[in-house]
Amino acid sequence: MPITVVPIAGADLGAVVHGADIERLNDDDFAAISDALFRHQVLVFKGQQGLSARAQYLLTKAFDPDTDKYGHGKTIDAKRSILHPDLKTVPHQPQVQIIGHGHIDEFEGLRDFTLRHPHHRTFHRTVVPAEDDLAFTRFYRWHIDSALYDLDTPVVTTLLAVQVPGGRRQTVRYDDGSGDELDVPLGTTAFVSGYKMYELLTEKDKALARETRVEYAPHPYVWMSGARSRPDGLGLETEGLELTEADLPTVDTSKIKVLPMCWKNPVTGALALQVHPSAVRALVGPDGTRDAELGRVRETVHRLQRPGIAPARVYAHDWEEGDLVLFHNRGVLHTVVGAFGDGEVRLFRQCNLAASKGVVGPDDKVCS
Repeated sequence: MPITVVPIAGADLGAVVHGADIERLNDDDFAAISDALFRHQVLVFKGQQGLSARAQYLLTKAFDPDTDKYGHGKTIDAKRSILHPDLKTVPHQPQVQIIGHGHIDEFEGLRDFTLRHPHHRTFHRTVVPAEDDLAFTRFYRWHIDSALYDLDTPVVTTLLAVQVPGGRRQTVRYDDGSGDELDVPLGTTAFVSGYKMYELLTEKDKALARETRVEYAPHPYVWMSGARSRPDGLGLETEGLELTEADLPTVDTSKIKVLPMCWKNPVTGALALQVHPSAVRALVGPDGTRDAELGRVRETVHRLQRPGIAPARVYAHDWEEGDLVLFHNRGVLHTVVGAFGDGEVRLFRQCNLAASKGVVGPDDKVCS
């Protein structure tokens, strides 16, 4: 059966792929999937309930055969990292992680464990009132799957829905004075296109984005562990709560990432405005001038990115059990969403691999 690719109607990104045998993927089918991914950024494969962790890993690795390391590597000082509570590792396929919410009796060789779905009240400066918590929610944290220190950004991420709670929807509140809201399925993953984000800029801001580099904090997920997010999940409030360099694990300055604001698509040549807003520490201009005034830096990044997360720009995937979603991690931002009630269980497998090469900027240079 030949592979067919059907774009998701009314969305800036995304397509559903039919006819692919992921467990026994051949070269021709992978070539079709790869081309579709870089054109649509998010691909959905339905009915993948029986997909092995090994096959999920091999699909992920096929996009970067020269790597074999989990995207965040072995996190130094993991207990202080904001990522620490959110995942467990598949013992027999350590590049694949288990994420979700609720108590799990047994899965992938692990027994009697509990997962925690990130909730905005643990990370945002302001929160949805407790009485509204099941009906209303927030975008938790818009991000790129990337260590952003030492390791290079994964090309792709794969997510497999094993168990999905259903039966109700929630309303995302932006709570930023805009009045924006978005109706979403419970436990959705929300995606936005970095290409659309760039396209929405004025010509002046496009030039700014093309010419600016982003300096990320060392050990960013430890650095930001005391800080709190804006209500729209798009970056942090500036309250002086980040850890100082003296409080971080040992910093090797050669491993600090300074990356272009815009990353080039390897198939279409389009530019994506691709910035992890919560991990930014400074901006570097075309003449090398470094702006490290954190409040101003964050306001600039937020101003550029905010139009790209407007309700009409968001694709909120309505998960069904057996959905495998493959997304271009160098062309989209995404976030978990939602607040679960007692007894609502969400179980997923996730895989991304630290890249063997850096990202490509507007000038076609590889930046690592």
